Amino acid sequence: MKPEMIKKTIIRVIPAVFLVALSAFLLKGDVWTFWTWYLLAGVLGIVGMAVTGRLFRGFADKGWMFSKVVSITITGFLTWFLVSVRILKFTTVTCVGITAAFGVVCIFLYERQRRQGYDCLPIENLDLVYAEEILFFAVFLLWTYLAGFHPAAHGTEKFMDYGFMEAMMRSKTLPATDLWYSQGKINYYYGGQYFAVFLTKLSGTKVELTYNLMRTFVAAFAFVLPFSLVHQMTLDMQGRVSGWKKNLPSITGFLAGLAVSIAGNMHYVVYAQIIPLIQKLKGEEVSSYWFPDATRYIGFNPDVPDKTIHEFPCYSFVLGDLHAHVVNIMFVLLLLGLLYAWMKKVRNTTPSVEKQGRKKFWMKQLLMPQILAAAMLLGMFHWTNYWDFVIYYVVTGGTVLFMNIICLKGDIRRIAAVTAAQAVEIFAIATVIILPFTLQFTTMVQGVRLAQNHSLPHQLLILWGLPTVLTLVFVISLIVEKLKGLEHKSLYRLMKAVRTPDLFAVIMGLCAIGLVAIPELVYVRDIYENGNARANTMFKLTYQAYIMFGMTMAYVIFRLLIVNRKKILKAIAAIGLVLLLWTCGYFGRSVNSWFGQVLDPSQYKGLNATAFLETDYVEDVGAIKWLKENIEGSPVALEANGDSYSEYERVSAMTGLPTVMGWYVHEWLWRNDVADLNEKSGEIETIYTSTDTARVQELIEKYDISYIFVGSCEREKYGENLNNAGLESLGEIVYQDPDYETYIVKIEK
Repeated sequence: MKPEMIKKTIIRVIPAVFLVALSAFLLKGDVWTFWTWYLLAGVLGIVGMAVTGRLFRGFADKGWMFSKVVSITITGFLTWFLVSVRILKFTTVTCVGITAAFGVVCIFLYERQRRQGYDCLPIENLDLVYAEEILFFAVFLLWTYLAGFHPAAHGTEKFMDYGFMEAMMRSKTLPATDLWYSQGKINYYYGGQYFAVFLTKLSGTKVELTYNLMRTFVAAFAFVLPFSLVHQMTLDMQGRVSGWKKNLPSITGFLAGLAVSIAGNMHYVVYAQIIPLIQKLKGEEVSSYWFPDATRYIGFNPDVPDKTIHEFPCYSFVLGDLHAHVVNIMFVLLLLGLLYAWMKKVRNTTPSVEKQGRKKFWMKQLLMPQILAAAMLLGMFHWTNYWDFVIYYVVTGGTVLFMNIICLKGDIRRIAAVTAAQAVEIFAIATVIILPFTLQFTTMVQGVRLAQNHSLPHQLLILWGLPTVLTLVFVISLIVEKLKGLEHKSLYRLMKAVRTPDLFAVIMGLCAIGLVAIPELVYVRDIYENGNARANTMFKLTYQAYIMFGMTMAYVIFRLLIVNRKKILKAIAAIGLVLLLWTCGYFGRSVNSWFGQVLDPSQYKGLNATAFLETDYVEDVGAIKWLKENIEGSPVALEANGDSYSEYERVSAMTGLPTVMGWYVHEWLWRNDVADLNEKSGEIETIYTSTDTARVQELIEKYDISYIFVGSCEREKYGENLNNAGLESLGEIVYQDPDYETYIVKIEK
């Protein structure tokens, strides 16, 4: 090997060696689980390239980063499907076996592609692949290190998220028994937590660590997948260039990663930067800023009855949620990547019934691999986050319509026929593959209603003005630019004149604007009708708008600043770039507020999501650990029920053991049967307080209770009415805390 090659190799290896060493230093004992998940993702990515390389064949990296998610999706979903239809049990052996089977199939696909002369691996762009791997490792490490400063699965809805994981870890069937409603199964979009459990079982790691690792895993994908997609869009737009411009795809892709996963919104710029500066200059008291304010603005400032929610990924990653909308980020980004890969593939094809014959023409239109894959992903969204099914069915439909207008040369009849057929096909596939979930699921939706309240104009401008202005300026400039060169003006000719990356940016930007506008017009009705009726609708729709806006802004800034020659557009793009980078300050503010002294590695607490029990529940921690370590399966363990977001249900949440009834509002949302919940609440109190032994025994049999937990919450709730003597007489005391009054009774049956 020549000295130049040796030097170049050493230079390339240094970042990898440094990051590995840094991870060992920062994560301490947690690093083994971190490395395990990183290597597992890498292996799955390599194996999945037999599939991904075909789907993303137009990408410079052949979809390398997307391949990790492709493999997780295929193996995880297939495992869930076979378990749900009762063909297999949900065990580690099943997870490993199905993944191994997928690997064998991929080996055959590799061999077949090799014989066909097609290489699905990005051999010609290994530098890009290496750079993406370094970026993925670095972002994964960053978020994992930060998570170790606030690892507790405690607060907000973390009891629910963690409890779902523990319940599925115990269960060999899916859906698992609802940990907060022992007489029913989980009636929620539990797919996100399922994938966390699937990877936990597949990697042989512990759920106490992987609860946090899953959210940092998703955060890493939320950076590198936008990087990969926008990198390719930029590359397609600028073509081959030399000099400094050859770095533009990477710069633009990096900006997209920042915009989607690191940045906040303009609320931070206005209320945490500009207004405090003005107050300071005027000698006034400077307003404080709490990072959740950026997600609770409309309805809160000014304070009005119409309370809404407008969260975004960085807030979720900092707060530590592992909710449906968070885990689904990596899957919706995969869908957007597939749509762009499909656009690149079909852009230059002109299907013809006359040349191909009717049967071949329709076969080709209905058997496009990327569209079939998109349909399957959309079906999965019913289970991972149903809102995303509705949102991205429309995004997919819009993409299909736009491309059909171009490929079918503006033939209205044929465009309508093909688009309708593909829409029906996508909906049918999406519906059929998810039947094991939908047949057991009771919807929480109570209809759609016209919005009675509306956001103030300045609030919409602050939250969504920046991406909306950039999108509209780009769309208008694009239309003006293309119309000038058209002799015969029509929608078909205009769209044909627009290049593929420009068109995809327009689709994402306009869809995002639509998602912001919808909650101002209508909302989906649920139990939160009074006071915050629009909250859930705005939350779920604008969350996805933020993701699409992030990638659109990065691309549009590149397009207007570098490619366009008009000074006014360059100036707008430059201002947009400054403001977008300014919003990234939200990350620093929120990290400092939530995680604390992150620059001091000695303050790192570790990833164990249950370690908080030692300090926050000293009276109960021993008993909770005993249940988790000694009880197999999912017998009912009774504990006192309480309100949502409270400390109640700490036993069921930390062990996964079902209790008779848990968080009241959550079960109200999931089951919409207040009378039943009130009855259960009363009967739980009867068990803990009644002196009527016969009635207590009757209720124990009714709910098939195996254990009764008596700890701090039970003593607090029932006070002097707590019938300790009666409870102890119901069976054997299998655990008695030596320092506190906490005990567990095993019911005699």
